[in-house]
Amino acid sequence: MVELPYGRVPYPLDPGPRARVLAAPELPPPPDLATVIDAALAAPIDSPPLATRVRPGDRVTVIVSDATRSEPRRHFLAAIARQLPTVQWTIAIATGTHGPSPLAPLDLPMNLLRGATLVNHDGHAPDELVDLGATPHGTRMCVHRAVLDADLVVATGCIVPHYFAGYGAGAKAIFPGLGAAAAIRHNHRLKQAPGARAGLVDGNPCREDLEAAVALLPTPIFLLNGVIAPDGVVHAAVAGDLRTAFRAGARLAESWYRVCAPRSGLIVASDALPVTASLYQAAKIAAAAAPLVDDGGTLAIVAECPDGIGPLDVVNDAIFRIGVLPRLPPGASLVLVSGLPADEVRATLLRPAASAQALLDAYPGDALIIPRASKLLLTPT
Repeated sequence: MVELPYGRVPYPLDPGPRARVLAAPELPPPPDLATVIDAALAAPIDSPPLATRVRPGDRVTVIVSDATRSEPRRHFLAAIARQLPTVQWTIAIATGTHGPSPLAPLDLPMNLLRGATLVNHDGHAPDELVDLGATPHGTRMCVHRAVLDADLVVATGCIVPHYFAGYGAGAKAIFPGLGAAAAIRHNHRLKQAPGARAGLVDGNPCREDLEAAVALLPTPIFLLNGVIAPDGVVHAAVAGDLRTAFRAGARLAESWYRVCAPRSGLIVASDALPVTASLYQAAKIAAAAAPLVDDGGTLAIVAECPDGIGPLDVVNDAIFRIGVLPRLPPGASLVLVSGLPADEVRATLLRPAASAQALLDAYPGDALIIPRASKLLLTPT
């Protein structure tokens, strides 16, 4: 029996004799998180140490991810505070197109919040956004003024595979994290490009456009990123230059996430919260598993979706129509096993399925089961 991550509870599945369960190789137990982060800050890549980048009283904007990411924000902020005890803090929550984030799940330290300005970014509200120009792809670098009204920006986040930006984190904390929703959607059209794939950084037009946008920001930037392994835990960290430190972390992640397997006519793929909180987020599962779907095959996404579908037009058009369906082979179909009513699912580009077990039992060939699909870089053999 396999317990698939699903949502608030696991989803039990009997793989039977013909199904293969895909997982990344196991790593040693993770090291102490505070020690890992402090070590990265002590050895920044292509950058002076963080403590030397500002003077007492300077304004520092620290960017943290919103509640759609499971990240050690408290540890990041505590480590930065040890380096910068005398600065004026702004803590900006990178929400991209999601809208303001609930604060309770972020686990932000109250001692820092009491003395800091808190920005809960809303990319749909123009009042606090500033336009800095356009990238070669025509994306407007329209971003929250919190990154301009600062002497230093510290961008935090965690490096994990991202289905069209290569990996999460890096420049993404600033843009799209603090960007205007319309500008972000312009960048996201690049997800249709052949090079916009998980695990690819250089030569990825979406990633290159994000970095070109952030290069328009005149404020100095310092990066602090954790590197999350497929077990969902930070095993390493990198700090320093926005581009080169990020790439060092991405190279490390590549060695942890790459899994090769033959294509299959049935793939059952799932992941853990927050990826399975909504169909909007669960699209990451579909995009990750798509390379292993055989012609005419079925990709079954197992995601509870307790938060629903998400904005229907965005999910159908901006997410699945241009970001997922082009990755599937001819004749392939998408089904969803979830806690949503079947009629709600039928309004999407997926078909509802009542049971992953029934799909598996009815399939006569060798199926693949991928419990943490969005956490893997899947390559067909």
